[in-house]
Amino acid sequence: MDFGTIALKDIITISLTLFAVIDMVGNVPVFASLRNKMGGEIRSIQATFASGALMILFLFLGREFLNLMGLDVQSFAVAGSIVIFIIGLEMVLGHDFFKADTDPKSGSVVPIAFPLIAGSGTLTTIMSLKANYDDVNIFFGILINCVVIFLVLKSIKWIEKALGANGMLVIRKFFGVILLAIAVKIFSSNFLHLGS
Repeated sequence: MDFGTIALKDIITISLTLFAVIDMVGNVPVFASLRNKMGGEIRSIQATFASGALMILFLFLGREFLNLMGLDVQSFAVAGSIVIFIIGLEMVLGHDFFKADTDPKSGSVVPIAFPLIAGSGTLTTIMSLKANYDDVNIFFGILINCVVIFLVLKSIKWIEKALGANGMLVIRKFFGVILLAIAVKIFSSNFLHLGS
């Protein structure tokens, strides 16, 4: 990384772009739902570290890593979209398709760190940003988003209490539909390019 190319304007632009893609605020109902399934606890530090590490890994080694595994970005995006789709269905229908993972250690990594936070959209966005911005500015943009990720995950109980049970139910179903739409969009925009 060349620290001589640090540009505050670029860092702000990158941070806002990643903030919009990660959508921590919009995902609050998802995290609250998963927190209840994991025995009432999300390991905020572990989830933040895991998602931050994934984003930084993809910043420097993303394309090489996928090539090494014999995968392309499209396959990665389709796989992530399927998991996101199932989580969205759970939220809308109120049925559990996945066996509840009561271990906050594993649940904080999958599906919270990946694919909800550092999912295919986020990781693909990071690789796309590399075309227009220096790695050091993207790195700082990731770090800023990691602070936001930690603060939101740490505040889930407070946010849930402020909204109340009925408020959470309405928001959970609404964002479940949004999550389904995002999953369909990711799937449809990548499925036709598989293997190409």
